[in-house]
Amino acid sequence: MQKKPYYITTAIAYTSGKPHIGNTYEIILTDALARFKRRQGYDVRFQTGTDEHGQKIEEKAAAAGVSPQQFVDDVAGQIRGIWDRMNISYDKFIRTTDEDHVRQVQKIFRKLYAQGDIYKGTYEGMYCTPCEAFWTPSQLKDGKCPDCGREVKPAKEEAYFFRMSKYADRLMQYYDEHPEFITPVSRKNEMVNNFLKPGLQDLCVSRTSFRWGIPVDFDPQHVVYVWLDALTNYITGLGYDADGQSDALFARYWPADAHIIGKDIIRFHTIYWPIFLMALGLPLPKRVFGHPWLLMDGQKMSKSRGNMIYADELVEVFGVDAVRYFVLNDMPFDNDGNITWELINDRVNADLANTFGNLVSRTAAMSLKYFDGRLHDRGAAEPVDEELRAMATGLYAKTAAKMEEFKVSDALGEIFAFLRRCNKYIDETAPWILAKDESKRDRLATVLYNLSESIVIAASLLEPFLPETAEKVFCQFNVPPRAYDRLNEFGLIADGTVVSPTQAHLFSRQTYAEIEAKYAALHPETTQAPQPAPAKPREEAHAPQYPAEISIDDFAKVRMQIAEVVACERVKKSEKLLKSTVRVGNETRTVVSGIAKFYSPEEMVGRKVVMVTNLKPAKLCGILSEGMILCAEDADGNLRLLAPAGDIRSGSGIF
Repeated sequence: MQKKPYYITTAIAYTSGKPHIGNTYEIILTDALARFKRRQGYDVRFQTGTDEHGQKIEEKAAAAGVSPQQFVDDVAGQIRGIWDRMNISYDKFIRTTDEDHVRQVQKIFRKLYAQGDIYKGTYEGMYCTPCEAFWTPSQLKDGKCPDCGREVKPAKEEAYFFRMSKYADRLMQYYDEHPEFITPVSRKNEMVNNFLKPGLQDLCVSRTSFRWGIPVDFDPQHVVYVWLDALTNYITGLGYDADGQSDALFARYWPADAHIIGKDIIRFHTIYWPIFLMALGLPLPKRVFGHPWLLMDGQKMSKSRGNMIYADELVEVFGVDAVRYFVLNDMPFDNDGNITWELINDRVNADLANTFGNLVSRTAAMSLKYFDGRLHDRGAAEPVDEELRAMATGLYAKTAAKMEEFKVSDALGEIFAFLRRCNKYIDETAPWILAKDESKRDRLATVLYNLSESIVIAASLLEPFLPETAEKVFCQFNVPPRAYDRLNEFGLIADGTVVSPTQAHLFSRQTYAEIEAKYAALHPETTQAPQPAPAKPREEAHAPQYPAEISIDDFAKVRMQIAEVVACERVKKSEKLLKSTVRVGNETRTVVSGIAKFYSPEEMVGRKVVMVTNLKPAKLCGILSEGMILCAEDADGNLRLLAPAGDIRSGSGIF
């Protein structure tokens, strides 16, 4: 059976300099989507590349004392090197200086001119060199470029223009008939209200004031202006030919299933690009996803701010998959994300080292200790197994639904909620106690088999996000990746499969002091920390500040009781808070806790916790919280709930 084609692209990276982690996020995101589609059985074509023409490149090359071609060759090499370092599985890396691309852009320009969509005129307005964009005075913001906020200069020159207004109504109709075309929907509203409704201006598509560009072959004093050059890479990279002699690749993969781009260039991809395609008589892409920005400590990254973080440096400190995981997990679907060195370390320690790595390590170690590494399902099932099995066999459907919407962070959230459930299963079944009773040996084998099966299912779904780590898991458990059409089955590991000895932890926990030391080794020329360091060492900063002494009367003022969590849900508009309904004896209360980073709502239900029950009620995110669930916090900021060692009735007092 022939696989269904799926064509996905990134925006091509501009070769003005080395890309920072915010730029690199896009290629990692697209790689995860492409890998997931391949695992689903699609015939995936994944294209990325570099945008190499324009006035800014010409100026930077002159300042560097090299030719523009030498300049872009160097930067394109850096970009491709970073993409490869991040384990990106692209099928085509296109450069806009490639001869076949140049030739087709000239043909496209000539064709559009011949049919009257392009005409010659004169442009007079304000020009922003960094954005390579013309603006009318009314479009400026405080006299500066509305996109980047930089200075603009008056410019007047002969130019060719594209008749945008000719296709405006047709584009609006396409929006209406294809509501999924622009994702998220907020980006669509912006395009309609800010550009289409006020009326489209004709677009300048050539320049004469610089030379570094694709010459207009019938008027060589003009070079093709950036967007007609850059955007057409999506079809020239498939072998499109404007004279009707396109390659088989083009017929196979066009129209694109998804263009993955930054929200700052959504206008070019959802207005200019579809209009160019309409003029060429070609079908439009099925979807354009304008992802948000990754900010550095709340600010957009830029050299002028000195807040750039680069992927290759992060990899040296944390490893490839850890960096991939952070940007994919911590980037929201519709809002800007935030990155600092400390945030990455906290996330790696909590999710990858603790939740995932520790689960794999414990399961493998117990299998080796109790059964010489051999896995057996002895059928000694108990009711607690059913929830784990149900969650395991339903995980693919939940993850795939999120990936279909490009909600990659939510997809990872589903997988890690399951991994946390696996850790809870270990606590519930207590294999180390089962091992002490020879009559429980079949039950012990079944528990370890269930855990191993769950790990393989989770690793199979994590493979698009953490490909190197997933491969390590498959090697350790001596199984191939699980086919996605069989992820709704549980119990496919062959009886007697042998787990290999643990070589090393999948991820290592690091203190912030260790992160600073590694950063300093990468930058021996400076003593500056990767971000402003805390006033005190991290271990000290997390230490509770207690009074020197208190009396027994002071302690007696705090009423602590055992509470049972009967329901739990996430607090909307908060990534940190959980709302728990708890039973304290015969009384039911609501408690809001900042523990969502460490516990899912599913993990909370049924737990018995220690709670302060005479704390004055307070509103958090509009919810009245009637007490405090107590946790322990270690030097790295990791939280663990305080709980009774054995079963005890809710409402019991703490003395």
